[in-house]
Amino acid sequence: MTEVSSAPPRMSKRTFTIIFGVSLATQIGNTGLISVLPPIGRSIGLADEMVVSIFSLSALLWAFTSPRWAAASDRYGRKPLMMVGLAGFMVSMALCGLVVKAGLLHMATPLVIFGAFLVCRALFGAFGPASNPASQAYVAEHTPRERRTQSMASLAGAVGLGQVTGPFLAPLFILPAVGLSGPLFAFALIAAAMLAIVAAFLPESTVPRPQPVVRAPGDAKDLPMWRDERVIPFLIYGFIVATCQTAQQQTLGFLVLDKLHVTPLESQRPLAMAMMFGAVAGLLAQWGLIRMFEMNPRQLLRWGVGVAAAGNLIVALAPDYFWVVAGYAIASLGFGFARPGFTAGASIAVGAIDQARVAGAIAAVNGINVILAPAFMWLYRHVQSGPFLLNMALMTALLVYTFRNPQLRNADPEPATRADATLATLERTDEGA
Repeated sequence: MTEVSSAPPRMSKRTFTIIFGVSLATQIGNTGLISVLPPIGRSIGLADEMVVSIFSLSALLWAFTSPRWAAASDRYGRKPLMMVGLAGFMVSMALCGLVVKAGLLHMATPLVIFGAFLVCRALFGAFGPASNPASQAYVAEHTPRERRTQSMASLAGAVGLGQVTGPFLAPLFILPAVGLSGPLFAFALIAAAMLAIVAAFLPESTVPRPQPVVRAPGDAKDLPMWRDERVIPFLIYGFIVATCQTAQQQTLGFLVLDKLHVTPLESQRPLAMAMMFGAVAGLLAQWGLIRMFEMNPRQLLRWGVGVAAAGNLIVALAPDYFWVVAGYAIASLGFGFARPGFTAGASIAVGAIDQARVAGAIAAVNGINVILAPAFMWLYRHVQSGPFLLNMALMTALLVYTFRNPQLRNADPEPATRADATLATLERTDEGA
């Protein structure tokens, strides 16, 4: 098949807003769940390591199914896959709410509740990944390469906004009738509303997706994305960044509990406040600084891990709650640079025909890192500052990696908004799925 170049069709603001809402709905629920899990676990009687392990099976399924859902979005379209992902999240969150309520009523032993919670959350890992690659591929198909960094940063802003909104909303739904399970039911209803909006108002992407051609065995372009040398450095970078950010988020709740010496319920507001400061810092990066300074992926990759390393060091040395919040906000600012940096860099590294595949690989990386959370929790129980010092060391090593690796060192060295952006085209290549 012959390579084709064409300017991508423009995407309306309403369409982008709906796609943004898909990511926002799930992020509100996921971050809100993280904020209530520590008090849920200690109220039910689950060990701290068991609490963070609840995401493990879901993470494995997420990593396994993400590339397959990405391929499915090439075949069946972006919109249907976004709906599948939202539906999976909605059902999973509702079932998790029922399990938590049963645990709070002591209707089963903590071990049984843990097993049920693990399985119900796993439904999200099986079906939730359908929406992420479809959303990212939809945006990439309608965005010139020169604007890809800002578009991905804007889409990533859903993560930051969800991190603000989720912890803020969670305490509001802790009501007498449902207790700590209330936020989970509320998040399921939010996903249901977003599912109805997508079904009614989101147009399907009209960008043609050429059929893959048959190649000789061993063709390098037939390799899965995690073996594609164009994106391997970005995936390594993304995996380590996502692992460190997840570890910090999941240990933060326990750190606030232990710093303030309060009951699980009393910890909700100070924990929500800490997470909100971090989320605002992430939004400042994604919606403010990236655009203000026209930062490109290479700059984001470097600044991201450098700032995140400094933030984790502050948390590790924090003498009180105030410094925990300050360090967490600084680290979140760094992650707010790093996540769009590796996402946009990987997207730009491949042709338009591979956007869904690279989005699936990124989604897998963002999911599989959760399985390491119990190890960080074990480290926290033995050395309270340990997870944050380890994060600092990993971020510092990544900073060195960004200067030494050729792909990361040369990741889109031009500003994201060049004057000739209107002349940009998306190359269409024939890499197989």
